[in-house]
Amino acid sequence: MPVLNRIAFFQNRRDEVPNQELARDLLAKKDRQSIQEIAENLWNKEQNIQSDCLKVLYEIGYLEPELIADYVNDFLELLNSRNNRMVWGSMIALATIAGIRADEIFPQADRIRQLMEKGTVITKDNGIKILVALAASNDVYHEALFPYLLKQLENCRPQDMARYAESIIVAVNARCKDAFVNVVKSRIINLEGSQAVRLRKVLRNLSV
Repeated sequence: MPVLNRIAFFQNRRDEVPNQELARDLLAKKDRQSIQEIAENLWNKEQNIQSDCLKVLYEIGYLEPELIADYVNDFLELLNSRNNRMVWGSMIALATIAGIRADEIFPQADRIRQLMEKGTVITKDNGIKILVALAASNDVYHEALFPYLLKQLENCRPQDMARYAESIIVAVNARCKDAFVNVVKSRIINLEGSQAVRLRKVLRNLSV
């Protein structure tokens, strides 16, 4: 069976199981030729084929980002799609590879921030992950991006606070540790339950 025929669209399925199963199979075999075929169909005229292929790719990226890293420019271009599913799916894909393709992704940091400001929760969460990975990759990117990440932490919804802090801690270094800790402490006093528990764990991980 041709690899493309295994996606959900050609199986007449509306769930994601066929795409997940295909991703696991391609990952296990490290089948780069089939992965390329899937990537080429990110530009298929049928939107459901596009979205299924994107799902396959980022499922692979979760576990082995190197296998989809060569398609970084496709994911970046899809950020301009009118199909919101393709936008947030591309944000997920970029989040999986940002740590190894920082130089290609960093020039699009402003575009990523724009999408975060008006996007879905998935878009925002993965935008945070992308920018964190970029900031953690070198000092120049860190200086450019960490103030924005800190501002997100200051202003996010209470229910997002722990999740954002757990992501952003990856980019915390000695120079910005105090600023990060101060923001977390300023917000934790107004939080209860699991959010507060998770934030206290974040602080413990920084030995404060």
